[in-house]
Amino acid sequence: MEIKARVFDPVTLKVDCLVLVLPPSEDFSDVASPVNRATNGVIASAIKDGELAKSGDSLTLYATAGLACRRLVLISCGDKPLSETQFDKLLGKIANAVTGTGIKTAALCLNGVSPQDKDSGWAAAQLAKVLGEQAYIFDQYKSKKDTPAPALKKLTLHSLGSKVTGDLNTAITRGTALARGINFARELGDLPPNVCNPTYLAKRARELAKNQPKLTAKILSEKQMRDLKMGSLLSVTAGAETPAQMIILEYKGAPRSNAPIALVGKGVTFDSGGISLKPGAGMDEMKYDMCGAASVFGAMVSAAELDLPVNIVGIIPAVENMPSGNATRPGDIVTSMSGQTIEILNTDAEGRLILCDALTYVGRYKPKAVVDIATLTGACVVALGNHATGLFSNNDELATALLRSGEAAGDRAWRMPIWEEYDQQLKSNFADMANVGGRNAGSVTAACFLARFTRDYTWAHLDIAGTAWKSGGNKGATGRPVPLLVEYLSSQAG
Repeated sequence: MEIKARVFDPVTLKVDCLVLVLPPSEDFSDVASPVNRATNGVIASAIKDGELAKSGDSLTLYATAGLACRRLVLISCGDKPLSETQFDKLLGKIANAVTGTGIKTAALCLNGVSPQDKDSGWAAAQLAKVLGEQAYIFDQYKSKKDTPAPALKKLTLHSLGSKVTGDLNTAITRGTALARGINFARELGDLPPNVCNPTYLAKRARELAKNQPKLTAKILSEKQMRDLKMGSLLSVTAGAETPAQMIILEYKGAPRSNAPIALVGKGVTFDSGGISLKPGAGMDEMKYDMCGAASVFGAMVSAAELDLPVNIVGIIPAVENMPSGNATRPGDIVTSMSGQTIEILNTDAEGRLILCDALTYVGRYKPKAVVDIATLTGACVVALGNHATGLFSNNDELATALLRSGEAAGDRAWRMPIWEEYDQQLKSNFADMANVGGRNAGSVTAACFLARFTRDYTWAHLDIAGTAWKSGGNKGATGRPVPLLVEYLSSQAG
């Protein structure tokens, strides 16, 4: 789908569908007024009859006399300032009006409609992102695919002048690149675990690097990880037949002297719980335990498409957590790459065991900041539900930057504590630490565990267990927190 901004006359433009977003009053914009006049007051009549009373109300008119378009869609934005959430819902309404309905060409007049403190460029980027996400379909494993309506080929966004057009098109490019990264992450998450295993993720990393000149890929084998003494990570993969892979993606968008931003993503491609076996109900969703890794892939895709002037290193420890005669047992003690020993009390607390060695390894890059992303704890879902990502950090400046990025991208996070009192729950009688700290404050003690391996650099942890995928009838990966990460990387460019 091509999305472009340009100046046009909504009365004479020949398109399959013209969409006007307007308030539920007769205080028309400079765009709606000529359309209303050309149609002998059809918009005013619809408003007077209460057709567009509330935000999101819509009316579709076919072959309207006086207009060159085949159909006219009127959508109300309400009579109160829109929040960002309400604006996203409005964009969803617009997307539904122009996609999946057989429309091939459409034009949209969105002038002056955006949340408070947001400009038209922000609105254009959000539009491109929403339309890009709307185009995502995961049906490659269905033998009988639904026959979709012809896809929308071109959407023209109305611009108030040539001076504005360039800025709008730049914003559209940004939103489109973000959607591609989000959809890349969604696809990896939605793939079945018999396809998307550690070997497959390594293959996708090599393919990405092959197609992006500023991106390189390096894969560490289990032997190389053993030589690096990553005993904690290897303990998780001990029961699996598919070998673990340590995937290293480097994006070089700035001079080599610039310290990189490091993203570390949990890549458990299937989590059975190991010997501490999970309940069978809902275990199919444990293919989503690699969504942290998927978000690193997605952020790198968007960063490369946007040609961000920043250096990024993505570290993805990819494993399966399976039970077998060789699997790690509760009570086993392992030695991490850092030299710290860990008593494994629960093999289903495996994400932190692979992340701790990855977090030690990433220190050799002398990063400006490290952000790890993981579907780490069900406790975070209990605490924050499915709306906000849990944020933990050893640095106030980094935490603030990530929170602001989440707000700007509509992909919010909420900061949680990692106080010393919680860290005490990890005490072990037999090793330097236990891998779990008891039932209370489970997401916090998991973050405290990771913090023990990040003392030498600025670090933040994003627990995305509640935000990375949806369950139920709309089951599927969300692509979060790719928007937050890309916004943060963009803010650090230069």
